[in-house]
Amino acid sequence: MDRMVFVAMSGAKQTMQAQEANTHNLANTSTTGFRADLSQFRTMPVFGEVYPTRVYAMAERPGIDFSPGPVISTENELDVAIRGQGFIAVQAPDGNEAYTRAGDLRLNDGGVLTTGAGHPVIGNRGNITLPPHDRVEISPDGTISARLLGKSNAMVVLDRIKLVKPTLEKLKKGNDGLLRLEDGSPADQNSEVRVASRAVEGSNANPVDALVTMISLQRQFEMQVKMMKAEEDNATTAAKLLQI
Repeated sequence: MDRMVFVAMSGAKQTMQAQEANTHNLANTSTTGFRADLSQFRTMPVFGEVYPTRVYAMAERPGIDFSPGPVISTENELDVAIRGQGFIAVQAPDGNEAYTRAGDLRLNDGGVLTTGAGHPVIGNRGNITLPPHDRVEISPDGTISARLLGKSNAMVVLDRIKLVKPTLEKLKKGNDGLLRLEDGSPADQNSEVRVASRAVEGSNANPVDALVTMISLQRQFEMQVKMMKAEEDNATTAAKLLQI
């Protein structure tokens, strides 16, 4: 009887973990440049001193969904959307280089160019800082030009956004939602990556799929709990029979 309890208990626990990953995707369906986490179940035998007589289900995140999200026009001169594959290099909270598809760029109080989440964008000379200006243009290769206040009407090249295109299999996602190379090294700038200005890329998480998955996982969890309840009833009945 303990086998049934073990399988049901482990199944319920892993279903809750899968639900957490799915809920995270659902909560970020409107997050700019978000890449959904993939999830799957697989069986895992319990090995001991003798033969493995217990097998439980294990939920895991095998990777990241790198499929493109919808491109949304914003008419904001600082917004950019990556065309095809590629990422924008930013400075992570730990000071290291990380990568994102979130192109909802803005200037903080110090004139530093950041993403909507507040991560400074990296350029040719470190973080990008823009002087006072009345117009900004971002070219397809990430070059930033501006018409400075008090200067001539000519556009002045200020910096260039570091655009990278690392191998997707070598990327991992951190708890902050940013992507990094598995070995922690910075990726090289790639001149092939192009951006579309005055637009952003939306999340690639599908809210309908996430809601359907949520309902399915909830039913699986309820089934596992019912199995544990059935085993408890069986044990109670067996105990009564032994008392006769």
